[in-house]
Amino acid sequence: MKPVLLALLPPVLVLLLARAGATGAAGTAGSVRLEGGLTLGGLFPVHARGAAGRPCGPLKKEQGVHRLEAMLYALDRVNADPTLLPGVRLGARLLDTCSRDTYALEQALSFVQALIRGRGDLDEAALRCPGGVPPLRAPPPERVVAVVGASASSVSIMVANVLRLFAIPQISYASTAPELSDSTRYDFFSRVVPPDSYQAQAMVDIVRALGWNYVSTLASEGNYGESGVEAFVQISREAGGVCIAQSIKIPREPKPGEFNKVIRRLMETPNARGIIIFASEDDIRRVLEAAHQANLTGHFLWVGSDSWGAKASPILNLEDVAVGAITILPKRASIDGFDQYFMTRSLENNRRNIWFAEFWEENFNCKLTSSGAQSDDSTRKCTGSAGTPVMFNENGDAPGRYDIFQYQAANGSAGSAGSGGYQAVGQWAETLQLDVDALQWAGDPQEVPPSQCSLPCRPGERKKMVKGVSCCWHCEACDGYRFQADEFTCEACPRHMRPTRNRTGCRLTPVVRLTWSSPWAAPPLLLAALGIVATSTVVAAFIRHNNTPIVRASGRELSYVLLTGIFLVYAITFLMVAEPGAAVCASRRLLLGLGTTLSYSALFTKTNRIYRIFEQGKRSVTPPPFISPTSQLVITFSLTSVQVVGVIVWLGAQPPHSVIDYEEQRTVDPEQARGVLKCDMSDLSLIGCLGYSLLLMVTCTVYAIKARGVPETFNEAKPIGFTMYTTCIIWLAFVPIFFGTAQSAEKVILFSPWFCFFICFLPVHGSVGLNCPKSWATHRNDCLVARCIHVLKYAFTCLSFPLPSVCSFIHPCF
Repeated sequence: MKPVLLALLPPVLVLLLARAGATGAAGTAGSVRLEGGLTLGGLFPVHARGAAGRPCGPLKKEQGVHRLEAMLYALDRVNADPTLLPGVRLGARLLDTCSRDTYALEQALSFVQALIRGRGDLDEAALRCPGGVPPLRAPPPERVVAVVGASASSVSIMVANVLRLFAIPQISYASTAPELSDSTRYDFFSRVVPPDSYQAQAMVDIVRALGWNYVSTLASEGNYGESGVEAFVQISREAGGVCIAQSIKIPREPKPGEFNKVIRRLMETPNARGIIIFASEDDIRRVLEAAHQANLTGHFLWVGSDSWGAKASPILNLEDVAVGAITILPKRASIDGFDQYFMTRSLENNRRNIWFAEFWEENFNCKLTSSGAQSDDSTRKCTGSAGTPVMFNENGDAPGRYDIFQYQAANGSAGSAGSGGYQAVGQWAETLQLDVDALQWAGDPQEVPPSQCSLPCRPGERKKMVKGVSCCWHCEACDGYRFQADEFTCEACPRHMRPTRNRTGCRLTPVVRLTWSSPWAAPPLLLAALGIVATSTVVAAFIRHNNTPIVRASGRELSYVLLTGIFLVYAITFLMVAEPGAAVCASRRLLLGLGTTLSYSALFTKTNRIYRIFEQGKRSVTPPPFISPTSQLVITFSLTSVQVVGVIVWLGAQPPHSVIDYEEQRTVDPEQARGVLKCDMSDLSLIGCLGYSLLLMVTCTVYAIKARGVPETFNEAKPIGFTMYTTCIIWLAFVPIFFGTAQSAEKVILFSPWFCFFICFLPVHGSVGLNCPKSWATHRNDCLVARCIHVLKYAFTCLSFPLPSVCSFIHPCF
């Protein structure tokens, strides 16, 4: 296939060569020529791209003239050393690519002229000029055995496609496009710099080391920029943790205002401050100029490829915009003797470089005259790979070794004359070694500026990811009783725990109970103590006057039972404050309903006896059965035994124990949540425990209503009736209060006892006249005792019934 192609090339290439010659004559045609036995070609971007149809633009000192002089110096060193190539002198033909691939291709065709002419010559006998004069032949062009260059990857790719057809080796000193690693397409191409795939890996490692996860990319149109960005995007996607906000491409021929448009597009994602830039030197400079014009100095955080490197030209007079920029450059070493060589070049001793006069004018800002211009003492330093081993892998690529630089401001003023400079801050050779402490930034010099789509969530907040963008999220607080399980999840704390203050974990919920020293326990305990004292006083009075007619007439047996029930009702208050345990909980179950059952059983028996006596008296003079004191006690204890048996069965079926209730005081604010230590009695159990007492109370009330019409001398029925009416009203009020004030029990616990006292005690005291019978008028002391006994007995009977119900069960700690 290759011979066929070579046979077709001569006529085509002859036309291209003619066009190249015409272009060269009109533009900046010319080359540096050195005579030698073996001629090497060289391609250097001596000039930048031209504008408005011109192939070449301004002179490029560092990338162009410096590199060209470095090759001339290397040739001088090789030719001066007889041990390197004995008997062989190297020559050269060095061309200007003008940083444009099409122009470079036209120039590079001169490298294959000798080969084309040798293969395309026709039979000399067939060539005749008019008049039979033989044709004049131009001297044959020198044959180029190898080519050094080019700089831009797009230029190297264009030239390599031609040189490979003629088996001319090509070695580039700066082309880094990954495409050139394809040895099947570019089998005669090699390079002494690593491909952009290594460079892209190094840049990804730098971005991750700085904690950035949201960056934009900026590339010059062409193989170098587009391939570099493509490699960066692919590696960052594989590594994870880095998202690309925007990928912007700078056109090959940018229109006016194009770079301002680029800056505006970058500002569409202002959080992506990190800008990965694979661009030519000219494009880098114009991007920095546009950022400066947009007053965005210090906003963007540049990470530049080796096209930026440590060059001064892209940032000249734009140092303030470039402060903080991190750039990478393939490892290099100083060439001994080149500094002295380059500093001694002048117009007199360097006539072989046809562009040196232009460099002289550009460098010293002068215009040459016939006598030339004088040099000053400014110094330049050119470095290369001399002194280090030159290695190539199977694809003709050099290993990936980079130095990492940061442009830093000196004395905090990058814009001042002579300030600022590139400082080495690390290196990359398969792994990154970055001295983060050596980095300096605008604003806070020691704090790495962020380049993140979303700021990290605070403790106790989870990340709610934005669909389609793995580096962007919204922070959502873990509310209520939830804590941050991981960065994406909030979970509920276990039932017995509550979240920590920063909601990063759970902690045990404090357990509380009503203690003896609690202010909420003081009022019920005080009233209970007063009730016990008052009840004991009445009992003492009864015992003292036990055999008096008034005591016997009042039914002393049932009165003792009634007073015992009242005493138990007051005593249960102390059990409610005691620390819950098996014994305390069992005592609560037993005594909770026993006191009220005894009291209501005694009252029920008494009202039933009065009712039966008068009902029987209406029909006959025969007394009704079971009205004796013994019968009264049997009935009372029989009614009470139902309660006792029920409690015993309950204790056997469900043994008592204490529990911690975390739901009753589980407030909206977890900081206020508390676990309540209490006995294992539910609200339903409490109502069931008091249900039998309620039944007795209602029955007793019915008999009190029936007995309301008894003769006045039996005025004991009326106070009982009044007591039962009042008790029913308070119980009716207690039930909804009990079930509806779980969180406001403290108010009820203080209010209820005093409410009971004023509602029950005073009305009873005022309504129960206890006028003594005329037959007792001579026994004034007995009458007073009777009044005292009855008032206290029925007043404290009324007071005692709602007290345990309200005071013992409204507050959760009871």
